[in-house]
Amino acid sequence: MNETIPREVFSFFKRLDKNNNRDWFNDNKPEFKELEKEVKQFYNQLYERLNTHDEVDKLKMFRIYRDVRFSKDKTPYKTHFGGSFHRKKPELRGGYYLHIQPNNESFIATGFWQPNKDDLFRIRKEFEMDAREMRAIMSNKKFKLVWGDLVGDELKTAPKGFDKEHENIDLIRKKMYIFTRKFTDKEVTSKNFLNTVDDSFKTIRPFFDYMSDVLTTNLNGESLI
Repeated sequence: MNETIPREVFSFFKRLDKNNNRDWFNDNKPEFKELEKEVKQFYNQLYERLNTHDEVDKLKMFRIYRDVRFSKDKTPYKTHFGGSFHRKKPELRGGYYLHIQPNNESFIATGFWQPNKDDLFRIRKEFEMDAREMRAIMSNKKFKLVWGDLVGDELKTAPKGFDKEHENIDLIRKKMYIFTRKFTDKEVTSKNFLNTVDDSFKTIRPFFDYMSDVLTTNLNGESLI
């Protein structure tokens, strides 16, 4: 199994970026399929690593073909690899994502990208009641060193039914709860990249444990599953 990302992935995507059309891609498709095969092996290795310390029941690698129906950008192909790792539901919440893209645009992401309406409301009510545990997780020195600050879209003011002057409004107005970590091309193609990504995902675990507990109980702490 392949434990590194080939450097050729970046050179291929750079060429595709300059020739993003079907004729060029079809001419170079054999090269792409070979690179895709190697990258899939890397994702599978990461999947196996994650399952040594978490319960991940699905790996989904995204296809290179872009959905251009509702996009102003009509180029037919993505210039990156992306794959998500789904934790065992319903008891385990959150997910992992790995994005491989040239020009130092690679990153990993974890958290809650587009929580459904009920989950989002439950999270907000938790923070309305008490956000001390969440803040303790985010301010942990090791956690902050790896993941930095919480990111994601947010409302400009308070959600309906919440006090805009609430002490935890910075958390309550979030529409998603995401942490990301960026990597250079050199870091991605290094021999240590698999270990670095896996170790980073291990560090997110207190956040996932906390959010899983929130989303599987009501405000009285009674189990919903």
